[in-house]
Amino acid sequence: MTGLRFDDSITRQRVKPGTVRRILPYALRYRWFLVLLMLATIMVAVITATGPLILKAIIDDGILPRRIGTVVWLCLLVAGLSLVEAAAAYVGAWCSGRIGEGLVYDLRTKVFAHIQRQPLAFFTRTQTGALVSRLNTDVIGARQAVTTLLSQSVSTLLTLVLIIVAMLYLSWQITLAALLMIPFFLLPARLIARRQERLARESMELDAGMSSMMHERFNVSGALLSKLYGHPDDDLDTFARKTARVRDVSILRVVYGRIFGIVVTVLTALTTAVVYGLGGVLTIGGSLELGSLVAMVALLMRLYGPINLLASMQATALTALVSFDRVLEVLDLEPHITESPGARPLDGPEESGPVAPDILFDRVGFRYPGADEVSLASLEAAAARVPDRASEAWTLREVSFRAPAGKLTALVGPSGAGKTTITQLVPRLYDATEGSVRIGGQDVRDLALQSLRDAVGVVTQDAHLFHDTLRANLEHARRGASERELIEACEAALIWDTIRALPDGLDTVVGERGHRLSGGEKQRVALARLLLKAPPIVVLDEATAHLDSESEAAIQRALETALAGRTSLVIAHRLSTIRGADHILVVDAGRVRERGTHEELLLNGGLYADLYRTQFAQQAAGSR
Repeated sequence: MTGLRFDDSITRQRVKPGTVRRILPYALRYRWFLVLLMLATIMVAVITATGPLILKAIIDDGILPRRIGTVVWLCLLVAGLSLVEAAAAYVGAWCSGRIGEGLVYDLRTKVFAHIQRQPLAFFTRTQTGALVSRLNTDVIGARQAVTTLLSQSVSTLLTLVLIIVAMLYLSWQITLAALLMIPFFLLPARLIARRQERLARESMELDAGMSSMMHERFNVSGALLSKLYGHPDDDLDTFARKTARVRDVSILRVVYGRIFGIVVTVLTALTTAVVYGLGGVLTIGGSLELGSLVAMVALLMRLYGPINLLASMQATALTALVSFDRVLEVLDLEPHITESPGARPLDGPEESGPVAPDILFDRVGFRYPGADEVSLASLEAAAARVPDRASEAWTLREVSFRAPAGKLTALVGPSGAGKTTITQLVPRLYDATEGSVRIGGQDVRDLALQSLRDAVGVVTQDAHLFHDTLRANLEHARRGASERELIEACEAALIWDTIRALPDGLDTVVGERGHRLSGGEKQRVALARLLLKAPPIVVLDEATAHLDSESEAAIQRALETALAGRTSLVIAHRLSTIRGADHILVVDAGRVRERGTHEELLLNGGLYADLYRTQFAQQAAGSR
């Protein structure tokens, strides 16, 4: 642990000014619970302060004068007050829990909704484990910012004031001696609190990094990659180093907490000795009654409880504020892609017009947004320290074309040419850096996002399925679809026979990312999901890549029927699958180099013809 070094970029951060002010709106949603909590707190504080005064009366007015009735009555009063105090403490605990867990619910749902609004670029840069950490660890820590600052602080201060008033009533000399010791409690608390804040922020970052590694290694794809290409010993060493840093920081946090506890214990013992000594002298001298001395000692024990809590509360509050600060950091990240103030829904098809809108790219240029535009450094861990060069290069330059309404437009070209990027601009997964993308004559940036994405259906090469039933995965495309509609979509995608043979049919759980299905089966489920959605615009990005030749031919026939009358953008590396396309665009190095039908492009003898001849030669060689 002696060799531990902290990341100054993390530990030097401070809670942003105004964080406490921003907590209040969340707390005020539970104002009536807060009022009830304050009433219960006041009741507990009053009983805490009056208990020793009743003890004084039992000794001075009951035991010493030998008044049995007075002793019995006062003891019954103590018992009754203890029951009232227990009930008030229960109500306070219930209210505190209701406020705290309500705050966790509010923050989690708000952060979840806010993250969902982030653009695709945000998720390509962010570590999933770091995001999960914000929704779990940091949100729970943020709860303390409310329960600690609003409930415990009020309770502690009120109890402290009432106890000091009671002590002054009994003996101002002893009270003054006790109060003179308070600065010795607060000074170490202040020093330790600042250190605890730095350690808390470092600990949260380390926990997020450790969670990210576990998430990457424990999902199906990560586990498969690790088993096929990984080095378990190296992975274990990496995880051990991360865990060791978490351990070392946690040890330091415990040590600082124990140091404070030791200091408080010593100071409390010294103060108790002073009170007993001074009080004993005053009692022997006749200026202080025995009951008052006993009550003063009892009040002293109750005085240093709130003082200790108040002293340690600074460290607890700062740690909680760090958590709240990290949650607010995510909420303050504005989505890179937003709706314009006057966003309108995509116009539906006219009865006399085409059944689907056309797509127009007008001198579109695109480069990926930089990290500072779409993400947070604290969500990228080590990747955030690598200079971001990707956003400096242009992925698309001067791309102009029209995909006719109700027709199939194919995009072909080498890997990395920009084909997928073109299709991602249609549903506004990204925004064009230059130029415009229009659907049915309307700029996509002027359209309501939900309306736009309802109109576009996409099937990617790596079809994603949620860890849920086949039925739930299909209904993600259309909520409330009937059994007949689900079956028809599966039949059209040639996956129904496979599903019907499963023990649970549509209620079969597919596993994480659909890994219980083969690649071709997943692809056909994704196609069924597309057919169920039945959008006017369809994007297929190597949608038949995982199918065998026989299944691919059958799916192609199904798609011909399904895509009829729809505006389609199809990316295909196997050029044989798009020979019948109405329009073919050849994309290379971010530009449209050629365009035309299959026959026209072959006659031109350009890049398309070269690609086609190369594939034909490879197929001929493979068939021999």
